[in-house]
Amino acid sequence: MPDAANFCGACGTPQGATTDAPPPVASAAYSPDPLEYAIVGDNLQIARVRLRPGQQVYAEAGKMVYKTPNVAWDTRMTGETLGDKLLGALKRTVTGESLFVTYFRASGAGEVGFAGSYPGRIQAFELSPGQSVMTQRDAFLFAQPGVTLSVAFVKKLGAGFFGGEGFILQKLTGPGLVFIHAGGDFVEFTLQPGESLQVETGCIVAFDETVSYDIQYVGGIKTAIFGGEGMFLATLTGPGRVILQSMTLQKLRRELAPTRRGGDQHGVLDSFSGLLGGSED
Repeated sequence: MPDAANFCGACGTPQGATTDAPPPVASAAYSPDPLEYAIVGDNLQIARVRLRPGQQVYAEAGKMVYKTPNVAWDTRMTGETLGDKLLGALKRTVTGESLFVTYFRASGAGEVGFAGSYPGRIQAFELSPGQSVMTQRDAFLFAQPGVTLSVAFVKKLGAGFFGGEGFILQKLTGPGLVFIHAGGDFVEFTLQPGESLQVETGCIVAFDETVSYDIQYVGGIKTAIFGGEGMFLATLTGPGRVILQSMTLQKLRRELAPTRRGGDQHGVLDSFSGLLGGSED
């Protein structure tokens, strides 16, 4: 400013006044490319993903059904360093997944299809940065590269010992689209704060991170032995979204076994399957 000036001609600040530095411009948050997809079928669903040139997704090994020739695939461990790769492989083994994931990248406009390993449905989640969803073991199907898959331990001891999934659940964190698969048909609930839902433990597919999860004793010995539903039920308390499945892999195997027991009944020993690391896989 010239000595004779009373104020700055650019911003209007009076002579001798101090100004704060302008706030830094925030960088735009990472946003994955929109993914074009369609989930087709009824109880044997398949997810058809149309990739643009350079776009990619990664999937659980063995879940691909088909791809066009211009979609290249590469099976590898996740992580940047060797330590990250080994730790990621260990976590995937704990959650019931394979050691490797397969990346699919399109050199031109292409398509790839994914499906689960048994009759069921596919559910997509659009996760914002930092947003997470908890899922049952073996639920992960495929996702955009921005989504991370990690291990989530149930906080309460009762849930770990008596829940059908043991201590371990999958935690999927955005940003990006992620797809999961589970058995039968799905039913969805939106729980309000403090609202609870009691569920047969193996029927839980996914729930928001805001939903609390615990296992509670359901009644007397007579109910446990003759009621056909075991001794314990999972209690989910809102707020948040909950998705349940109508058929578990354990029930399907029991019905297909030559020496199966009648109906869906299970007794006291089945309720303690979590103690032996039991799960629906």
